[in-house]
Amino acid sequence: MPETNINEQIKGEIIIYKAAEGPEVLVNFDNDDVWVTQADIANLFQTERSVITKHVGNIFKSAELSENSVCANFAHTAADGKTYKVKYYNLDVVISVGYRVNSKKATLFRKWATQKLKELMVKGYTVQAKTLKEQHNFQLKELQQTVKLFQNVLDQQRAEGYEKDLLNIITDYAGTWAILNKYDEGELRIEDVTKKTAKKIGHEEIGKIIEKFRARLVAKGQASGFFGQQSPGKLQAVLGSIFQTYEGKELYPSLEEKAAHLFYFLIKDHPFVDGNKRIASLVFLLFLVENRFLINRKGERKVNDSALAALALLVAESKPEQKDVMVKLVVNMINKK
Repeated sequence: MPETNINEQIKGEIIIYKAAEGPEVLVNFDNDDVWVTQADIANLFQTERSVITKHVGNIFKSAELSENSVCANFAHTAADGKTYKVKYYNLDVVISVGYRVNSKKATLFRKWATQKLKELMVKGYTVQAKTLKEQHNFQLKELQQTVKLFQNVLDQQRAEGYEKDLLNIITDYAGTWAILNKYDEGELRIEDVTKKTAKKIGHEEIGKIIEKFRARLVAKGQASGFFGQQSPGKLQAVLGSIFQTYEGKELYPSLEEKAAHLFYFLIKDHPFVDGNKRIASLVFLLFLVENRFLINRKGERKVNDSALAALALLVAESKPEQKDVMVKLVVNMINKK
């Protein structure tokens, strides 16, 4: 573990957490983290230091956190003039211990931490205008680290009720927030894509599915008789385009890029008289299903109904020069593991 002199190194911002009836705990902020002693944590949660020692030991024993990453030995000069080595712990440890300690103060802290995280979600981060981009990137990293920490809490089944519901929302949508942040910053990239060979879906197969889809929608009064009627040759052209090659190499080499372009072209090229967005969404899902790519490792759909509808509308309203951005957005949405 790193060793330094706390009086010389810890010179950052002071952050205060104070419950209505105390205690007030001052923590040192430096190098993008806060540092407190076990005595500070015990004071924060109004419990015995031995209790904190036990919980910290269990946290490291279960590998919930890595001791080398969250601890530091600081050289501290005491009132008697002597220098002692004192072990300090960062915010990850404080939060993790807070979800283990069974005390009224710990409960208040959990509610406070959860509320602060909720405010972070709803209001967004407040940053200084002069360093917006740098701060934005740092805070996204901070949010991702917090999500990982709170996922550990959920895995250990230590959150209940409102806290558990909120933490589930945070972890479930963390990937989407990261993608939207990159979209806002104009930093979307196509990376870490799969190289597996994509399975083609035929024109006739799609035609049969559209017929069933139309019959169902018409029966519900949600589509006209023009729904799904094809413009000659356009659907075949779209299906062929996603597998096209140039000088022996595929234009869209990954499965994700093929799926994204299929979705985009079915909306923007209007191969149907009516229902292009809905049919594009249907065929897009069919392509992912046929290629066993719709479900992630958690057994969940990579794109839910609301996200799919939003993507379809976004693509439909986009300008031709925004095509690459739209494709990158779709690729990133379905590339979540």
